[in-house]
Amino acid sequence: MAAKTIEPTRRDFMTITAGAFAAVGAAASLWPFIDQMNPDASALSLASIEVDLAPVQEGQAITVMWRGKPVFIRHRTAEEIEKAKAVSLSELPDPEARNMNLEAGAPANDINRVKDKNEKWLVLIGICTHLGCIPKGQGIADVKGEYGGWFCPCHGSHYDTAGRIRKGPAPRNLDVPPFNFLSETKIKIG
Repeated sequence: MAAKTIEPTRRDFMTITAGAFAAVGAAASLWPFIDQMNPDASALSLASIEVDLAPVQEGQAITVMWRGKPVFIRHRTAEEIEKAKAVSLSELPDPEARNMNLEAGAPANDINRVKDKNEKWLVLIGICTHLGCIPKGQGIADVKGEYGGWFCPCHGSHYDTAGRIRKGPAPRNLDVPPFNFLSETKIKIG
């Protein structure tokens, strides 16, 4: 006896078609909820920034924004570098470099606060580690604190020319963000 083949009916076709439309409709209605979890364009554009250092003269400092945070970039003078190198680790309240380009726990000597032996360029996240204020010291007329670096007037934290806490209530050094030199006069932060 031969096997009987079952022919699909109109009802079978309609059931399959309705199921397919329901699946497409469910996926289309869920897409906005899934898509909202992606970062928006402004967040993606701030993930990394390139900064041209050519216009920054020796002794000058600039502030750029990265991920909603101020980043201090200072073209240090030879005197500022020597002052920072002369500090003994035993004099520092926070002996850790806090450099995102190095392993955690690296000592806070001056060479660990800069990148690729470009000691004239100091790049720091400009947020006081005490209560999140923005320290003074970027402009020519700004008060730079007792150690020639930055001063947070809100509670009196003093940072030196390498961004290390030297006096006041701030518990940690200013953080060094992840960055790389793209050329002698251009860096990429992030």
